[in-house]
Amino acid sequence: MANSRGPSRPTLLLLTSLLAGTTGLGAAGTAATAAPPAPPGCLDTSVEPTVEQARVDRPAPQAVLRRSRAGERVEAFTGDLCAAGDRAEARRVVRDHGRDLWTWATDRAQGRERVRGNLPGGDDRPLYWARVSMTRVLAQWGAAQDEPVAGLTDRLETTSRGQDTLDVPTERRATKVVVTGFDPFTLDADTRIGNPSGAVALALDGRTIRTADGPVRIETAMFPVRWDDFAAGEVERTLAPYVQRGPQGLDALVTVSQGRPDRFDLEVWNGANRGGFADNENVERTGLVPIPEGYPTVRPQPQFTLSDLPMDAMAARDTGDYEVVVNHEITEKDPATGEERTTTDGPTPGFLAVAGGPGDYLSNEIAYRATLLRDGVRSWNVGGHVHTPVLGVPAGDRLTDEAYEQRRAAMVTQTIRLVRAALEER
Repeated sequence: MANSRGPSRPTLLLLTSLLAGTTGLGAAGTAATAAPPAPPGCLDTSVEPTVEQARVDRPAPQAVLRRSRAGERVEAFTGDLCAAGDRAEARRVVRDHGRDLWTWATDRAQGRERVRGNLPGGDDRPLYWARVSMTRVLAQWGAAQDEPVAGLTDRLETTSRGQDTLDVPTERRATKVVVTGFDPFTLDADTRIGNPSGAVALALDGRTIRTADGPVRIETAMFPVRWDDFAAGEVERTLAPYVQRGPQGLDALVTVSQGRPDRFDLEVWNGANRGGFADNENVERTGLVPIPEGYPTVRPQPQFTLSDLPMDAMAARDTGDYEVVVNHEITEKDPATGEERTTTDGPTPGFLAVAGGPGDYLSNEIAYRATLLRDGVRSWNVGGHVHTPVLGVPAGDRLTDEAYEQRRAAMVTQTIRLVRAALEER
């Protein structure tokens, strides 16, 4: 997600110019991943897919599924779901395949799983397109069986994102960190797009890294690029058990997303406003960020929250080749006059948030929700948002290339170093 109001206008123009007319795959191939026929009556393929699911049929997603062998996991899920004898068994199938998909993706990224196919293990796109394919199969199964699948779909989304398997240590001396990432987005521009924050999440889940202060356990989870999932409390549900006071709480919570070209931004202020940029379902939402009931919060709802990562010290570290900028910028509105202004001097009392440093899209919203949750429980953990550079797409009409893979690897490595710096400097 980008820096300023949604993806910034310069970023959108750059993406549009880079991506327009590049949806073909050339040598990457366009053959679909053909699933074996489902048992008669198992799937109702006439079900209208969601906007997100419909993109699976395009050449690039099909090539990702085939070339990573993730399509085989979709086929196995389909077979087991069709063989389920009742709803309870279907629920187990959904849970097990969702968790297996997340484990497969993280093992692949971290070298614990032999990479089959010819896409690198660090590529975040196979996980995304396999998950979307599975939700489509689940919808078709539910229609054929006359079964409601909303709860099953939620379970598949949760398990395949690592949200239900955050294994945060409870020992007093353990340093505990949660890092979050996002799905690819702006997929109508080009379905070959990946998200470096997703690659970061896959690379870090369950890892222990060594710092000057000792070992640090990192757990990760992924989040969708969908406004309504956030309004339903997905962020709070996932993170609230770990954002708490005392030795069992986290030491740090770092939300990560894709920002502007050619630099990392460490975002200081997070705003309470939704700017309406279309999400992965092409849904637009505006207005005050809605906070779900039942979770610790601050009242009245603040217009801005403050990240408390040690940003100046992080930026001063030699973490990689990309520039690292501490971004103090916000945009606010005078409620009396309606006049907007952009400033780096912090929020003006009584003014309304228009955009935080991370913008007014879901990057900003996850940072706002996470830090508001922290403030609601008066937790001692540090937290804040890191925007990676824009990854872009492979050259020409390729599905991947060496430069694309090198950019992604460099961004992942530098993000890990920034997380390490945050812990050592806190």
